[in-house]
Amino acid sequence: MQVPLEIAFHNVAASANLERRIRVRVDKLHRYFDRIISCRVAVEAPHRSRAKALAYRVRIEVRVPGKELVVSRDPGDDGGHFDPYIVVRDAFDAMQRQLEGYSRKLRGDVKTPNAALQGRVLRTFADHGFIGTTDGREVYFHRNSVVGTDFEKLAEGEPVELVVVSDESPIGPQATTVKHIRPMQLDPNPSA
Repeated sequence: MQVPLEIAFHNVAASANLERRIRVRVDKLHRYFDRIISCRVAVEAPHRSRAKALAYRVRIEVRVPGKELVVSRDPGDDGGHFDPYIVVRDAFDAMQRQLEGYSRKLRGDVKTPNAALQGRVLRTFADHGFIGTTDGREVYFHRNSVVGTDFEKLAEGEPVELVVVSDESPIGPQATTVKHIRPMQLDPNPSA
């Protein structure tokens, strides 16, 4: 880190053990992103009435090139926020996930969902049928793979979305899920 770690305790007595735990977790953050500029951790206990137990709040601010990542764990209904070690653990787990995601994004590893494969029902038989997909394949499907409607309601020419597994059928690609869609949802040129 370019800037030393800042740890602040508000409305709660500073604890050497808790501070040590925070320092260990901050050191581990470098495993997930090695260009951390600075980190600030604040542990606080909001004002409370005598009838309420002490609940803790933790806020972690991590600066990285081009961005500041923030995690805040506030007291909730679960009992975990009454133990400062649990709140710190949960906050650092969340920061770890944010750093991993940011690192993946910088590397270009962010997953983008694939557009669902679409097609039209070519023909149906008693318990199966075939779909002509928009990428030019003919895909087998069984009646049990149809979701959201009855197999019997699928007629020739009906537009569908499907999930295909190539190695599941001895006769070629097989749809594991077939869902009827409205004609307006069918994209005849998915690559355009």
